Formats: sequence, structure tokens, C-alpha cells
Amino acid sequence: MTDSSTSYGWRRPGARALHITLIDGPNMPNLGHRNKRVYGPISSIEALHDYVKEAGAGLGVTVETMTSNHEGAILDTIHESAPRTDAYILNPAGLTKTGEAVRHALEETGKPWIETHFSNISAPPWSGRGLPGGPWESNFTRSATGMSMGLRHHSYLGALISLVSAFDDEDFLGKEAE
Repeated sequence: MTDSSTSYGWRRPGARALHITLIDGPNMPNLGHRNKRVYGPISSIEALHDYVKEAGAGLGVTVETMTSNHEGAILDTIHESAPRTDAYILNPAGLTKTGEAVRHALEETGKPWIETHFSNISAPPWSGRGLPGGPWESNFTRSATGMSMGLRHHSYLGALISLVSAFDDEDFLGKEAE
């Protein structure tokens, strides 16, 4: 396990224990068998989740993961996890253009969340980081605390470090709930 004070060459300014729930939506269970130009060499959704959990452990963060092709299961996870989680990382995947119920459920938790994508969903299809059918307009962007996209599996690491940094910033997300 990595020392939480120096994970990835970065010194975390805070020490508050955090619990982050990572949710991957429809089509993500097929990771490893998807377009390599967009999704890179990652072998499976389990490998992705191990990568994020290891990074989280190095930052002193517990990362809980969930993947489903079914919107109802994602809603159940959000409702059930809200009391114990500090924030969410969401790749809406196949729900990106729809998923109104998921977006609404995340808003109702009152918790910050980062929308994450392997590709740059705003890029045209001929760009190196865009989707073949893109650009896409996400239904989630207007409610997300922030976004991390276009960096394949590293987008998740960007989301994780950003959330941890924001919680460690007492003038941003770091104020304890009253």
C-alpha cells in the first residue's frame, strides 16, 4: 500500500477519512472488449476498479465501486449509499444523454459528484479522444460538481484526486456538514 501522504508524488494537505462511491453505467461492464482507441488497454471493469481503489487507498480514501447495465440498480446504489458516502464519481456511460432519474438522485443526496468519461464526449469523432458517434451532450453535466474526461482510465484518477483536494480545501468542499 502506498503512503497516503505522498501518493502519486503529491502531498495531501488534509487527513480526513473520506468514502467515495464510484458508479459505472451501461456498457461499462464490457470494458476490455470495447473500442481500444477510445478505451485503451484496460482489461476489464474489475481492473479499472482495482486501479481506482488502489489510488484511493494511497490517498487515505475508501472507494466503493458499482457497475450496472440497469438504471434501477444504479438508483438503488445511490439511495442506499448516500448516508455513508462523502462524494460520487459517475461514468453515466449509456445513460449520458438520458438518465434523468440518476441525475436527480445524485442531486438529492446533496453530495458532490464528478462526471467521468474515458473519452472527451465534447470532441468530434475524428479527434484522438472523441467518440466515433460524438460529440455528445450529457444530461449530467449541468448538475455535476465537476468533470474529468478524455484521459481514458486516468480520467477516474483525475476525478478522485480532484474530489480529495476539494474536500481538503476548507474554503470549498472541506467544511464539515453542520
